Amino acid sequence: MAQFSFDIESTYDKAEMNNVEQMVVKEIASRYDFKGTPAGIEWLADKKGFKVIGSNEWQLDTIVDMIGRQLAKRGMTSKVLDLTGKVTEANLRAWKDVPFRDGLKQDDAKTITKLLKDNHPKVKAQIQGEAVRVTSASKDELQAVMAALKATDFEFPLTFTNYR
Repeated sequence: MAQFSFDIESTYDKAEMNNVEQMVVKEIASRYDFKGTPAGIEWLADKKGFKVIGSNEWQLDTIVDMIGRQLAKRGMTSKVLDLTGKVTEANLRAWKDVPFRDGLKQDDAKTITKLLKDNHPKVKAQIQGEAVRVTSASKDELQAVMAALKATDFEFPLTFTNYR
């Protein structure tokens, strides 16, 4: 009997993040309340996140909201942003590093496999590094697993890849 599978990962689309950055830069340039301020957005090293720059914490929060709106417009979730960083202020400027969440942590992978074992006993879930491989003899069962995972509100983004 044929076995079907897919992988559950926690990644983001790098090309879309580039588009988000460009659209936020345009929006900052066109906003009247940001004229004459250091408001802006830059890439962190290796394009693994954004450095949000403003004159105060309010501007930083506004720019992060702009990023979230642009992500939503492009069909991505704002869960890809790690907003736990602290705000640094100096010389009438404030900045905050907002790295992207990339890769499924072991605890998150264990949560997914436990959820699948409890709710979908016909599927087999294996943790493979930063991904969870889900296999089953039925494509319908795999689709039910995807629907259940999409309906569950995790604090990290999920992507489904490597369909076989």
